[in-house]
Amino acid sequence: MPPTTERSRTSRDTDSISAALEVVGDRWSLLILRAVFRGHHRFGAIRDDLGIATNLLTDRLHALVDHGILVRVPYQDRPPRHEYRLTDAGRDLSPVLISIMQWGDRHRADGIRPTVLIHAECGAEIENTTRCRGCGQQVEAQEISAAETEAV
Repeated sequence: MPPTTERSRTSRDTDSISAALEVVGDRWSLLILRAVFRGHHRFGAIRDDLGIATNLLTDRLHALVDHGILVRVPYQDRPPRHEYRLTDAGRDLSPVLISIMQWGDRHRADGIRPTVLIHAECGAEIENTTRCRGCGQQVEAQEISAAETEAV
């Protein structure tokens, strides 16, 4: 059996999808992020929007803060109260949520799109696609291949 090298290892420690799922891979974390993207920043507003148990919301918010997806920002001193705001890493998850939503629209919504995302500046519907950096063409899943990178 050949020795495991940094380059040949395929453990979950080196897999980007597994690493990301460790942070945002459960249903409630993604729904909390959806609520924050929709403008619900306070604990009670998020809880009411999702109908989530308080202890579960507390745990997920702490994890999202610990992983740098959300940041707690004080808005009241007495009693101390905080709201939750997206960090740059959190905002970078927007295309992920849009992709999940569009997949749900196509494959789980029985032809009824419950939400349409609109570009605030021009009013057109948002499209989330995968494009080639080189030629600019839209790339379909069957046209994608993976290449290993050198370990840094």
